Amino acid sequence: MKFSVLKKALVAGLATIAAVAVLAGCGGGDQSAKKQFLNIATGGTAGTYYPIGGALAEILNKEIPGMNASAQSTGATVANINMLKDGSVDLAIVQNDITYYAVNGTEMFKDKKVDNIRGIASLYPETCQFVTLDSSGIKSIAELKGKRVAVGAAGSGVEANVRQILAAYGIEYSDIDAQYLSFAEGANALKDGNVDVACLTAGYPTASVQDIASQHKVRLLPVDADKADALIAKYPFYTKTTIPAGTYAGFDEEIPAVSVMAMLVCTDKVDDKLGGEIAKAIFTNLDRLKAAHSVGKLITKENAQNGLSIPMNAGAEKFLKQ
Repeated sequence: MKFSVLKKALVAGLATIAAVAVLAGCGGGDQSAKKQFLNIATGGTAGTYYPIGGALAEILNKEIPGMNASAQSTGATVANINMLKDGSVDLAIVQNDITYYAVNGTEMFKDKKVDNIRGIASLYPETCQFVTLDSSGIKSIAELKGKRVAVGAAGSGVEANVRQILAAYGIEYSDIDAQYLSFAEGANALKDGNVDVACLTAGYPTASVQDIASQHKVRLLPVDADKADALIAKYPFYTKTTIPAGTYAGFDEEIPAVSVMAMLVCTDKVDDKLGGEIAKAIFTNLDRLKAAHSVGKLITKENAQNGLSIPMNAGAEKFLKQ
């Protein structure tokens, strides 16, 4: 009799434990469902996008409940856009001009239009720099007819920038000796006297230009205000920039230029609520971005809508307009 009662009590106890375990498991499942996983595509580990992307992941993980964001090294903008297209990443740092081409199916994305990209915010300018040696005597882009110009690798974003800026001056590639060289190649050609001008698009000061300036006196060629206005009217991803005097050793002139913007984008699967939370987290933690890389000081809410030339995530757009 006593054994029967004990057995019943034991069975009841085990049933209670099992029920609690099931409930705990359900609770754990609910918590897991609240987790949000975001992959952030950046660039090479030696570049600017990677440390900024890592800082963004830290900010999102700290500020958004349940967030599990991680930054990954990639081949930068074009690769990032293709990863956004196929859904292998959720957020990416990209150049706004190349993203504009993707969304509109032009330039290197001709007949390969990408429809699922939305803007979160512009981050910092990547400046179009026309670099020559002071000894060349060249002081204006208008003087480049007949000159040897390293215009960037064929089909690159830099090459498109150079072609568009030259066109604003009424100069076509047929008017110059265009050499399709990456900036690393163009920089060497400039140092060796094999080209007159080398062009790049990058945040300033740019290490490769600093390297040239350490060996030769350099000059940057200005983009005149009226030409910049014409460019921006035609290509909304450009913004006006001033390169401060003394940015490069031995060159103490302030130079008006144009820039494209490094921007943070997402896929259309990032809903408006999350887009707003991401934008808020970023612009209330700018000190972390400043600590991650020197370009972080250029990231501000005031400039976050500059050059936004693609459809925006509505939540991020609402936050930026507050």
